[in-house]
Amino acid sequence: MKDVEFVNLLAVTVVALLGPLLLGLRPSLRLPSVVLEIVLGIIIGPSLLDWVKIDEPVNVIALLGLAFLLFLAGMETDVHRLRGRTLHLALSAYAFSLVIGLAAGLGFGAAEWVKSPVLVAVMLASTSSGLVASVLKGTGTIDTELGQTSMAGGAIADFGAVVLLSLAFSSAGGSTGGRAVLLATFGLVVAGVGVTVWFAMRSRDLRGVFERLADTTAEIRIRAAVVLLVGFVALAEKFGLESILGAFLAGALIGFLDTDASSHPHFRVKLEAIGYGFLIPVFFVTSGIRLDLRGLFASPSALLRVVLFTVALLVSRALPALLYRKTFTRRQLLANGLLMATSLPVIVSATQIGMAENLITPVNGAALTCAGVLSVMIFPVLAVRLLQRGAGDRDDVPEHSERPWGESA
Repeated sequence: MKDVEFVNLLAVTVVALLGPLLLGLRPSLRLPSVVLEIVLGIIIGPSLLDWVKIDEPVNVIALLGLAFLLFLAGMETDVHRLRGRTLHLALSAYAFSLVIGLAAGLGFGAAEWVKSPVLVAVMLASTSSGLVASVLKGTGTIDTELGQTSMAGGAIADFGAVVLLSLAFSSAGGSTGGRAVLLATFGLVVAGVGVTVWFAMRSRDLRGVFERLADTTAEIRIRAAVVLLVGFVALAEKFGLESILGAFLAGALIGFLDTDASSHPHFRVKLEAIGYGFLIPVFFVTSGIRLDLRGLFASPSALLRVVLFTVALLVSRALPALLYRKTFTRRQLLANGLLMATSLPVIVSATQIGMAENLITPVNGAALTCAGVLSVMIFPVLAVRLLQRGAGDRDDVPEHSERPWGESA
C-alpha cells in the first residue's frame, strides 16, 4: 500500500490560516478572505514558488470543500421565497444571462478560442451563491429584500449551471435525452428522500432522540446532514450527473425542511465551522495552486482573453440586474449586478469538464479560471463598498417606497 503524505495538505492549511489572519491584522484591506487564499495559492503553486503539489489528500479535501461550498449555498437559499415574482425575475435574469453568455461564446468560438460556446455560456451565466452569501452576511444585508433577491438569483444561477453541466457536459457520457431522464429520476429520488425525512421529523420519539443527542459527542444532526450530503453526491455520480448538483440539492433540502432553528440554534453554525473552518479554504487555496499563469504570460493574446472573459462575465450577469430597476436604486442595482457576476466554483468545475472532454485548451481553461478569480477579487469588494456607502443614504431608498429609480430627488 502506498504511503499517504500530508506535507502538501499541511502547507495548504497553513496558507488557509494565514489568509484571514493577515486580513484581521490589516482590516483596512477590506478584501474577502477567499481572495487572499486564492492569491496565496497562486504564490505557493507552480506559477511562482512551486512549493506545493496537489497530491491525493489535497485533491480529496478540495473536492469535499467544493461540495461543502455548494451544500452551504443550498442551505442559505430560502426555498420558501423562491416563488411568485421573486422566482419569475430570478429565472428571467438567468435566461437573459444565458443569452448574453451564448452570444459571447459564439464570438469566442469564431475567434477559435473555444470549441463549445454553450459551455462558455454556462460558465458566464454562473454565480457563486456561497460567496454572495458571505458578502451579504458581512454587510448585514442577507435578510433584506436586496439580500434575498441576490440569494434567489444566485441560487437559480447555481442550480441552472449544475443542471446544464449534468445534462450537456457530464463526463459520464451518454446522450442529452438519456441524461435528462436520469436527471428527472434523480429529482424524484431527492423528492422521495425529502418526504421521508419530513415524516421522520414528525415522529416524537425520533425527534426526542435528535434533540437529546444534538449537542453531545454524537452530534447526531451534523452526522445526519453529512450523510445526506455524501449520499446525494454519490447518488448524483451514480446517475451520471455532476456531483455538485447533489451537494447543492442536499443543502437546499435541509434548508427547506429546517424551518425551526430555535430548537437547535447551533446546527448551522457547526456545519459552517466544518465548511469554512477546514474544507472550503482548502478548495480556494487549491484553486490558486491549480492556476498555472506561465501559459498565460507566455502569450499576450492569452492575457487579452482573461480581460475579455472577465468583461463578458460582468456583462452576462450584471446587465440582467436591470430587470430589478423598479425595485431597487442605482447603487443597489450595481451591487446586485456585481454580486451576480462573482463566480468561481462553477467555472472551475466546468473548466475541468471542458478540458477532460477536449472542449477547452489548458491555456483557455487557465484564462477562464483567472477571469473567475478576478471576479472574486474585484466584484465583491466593489459591491461591499456600494452597500456600505448606501447604508442610510437617502439615494438608496427603494423607488416603490418614496421616489422612482432615475427620477431626481
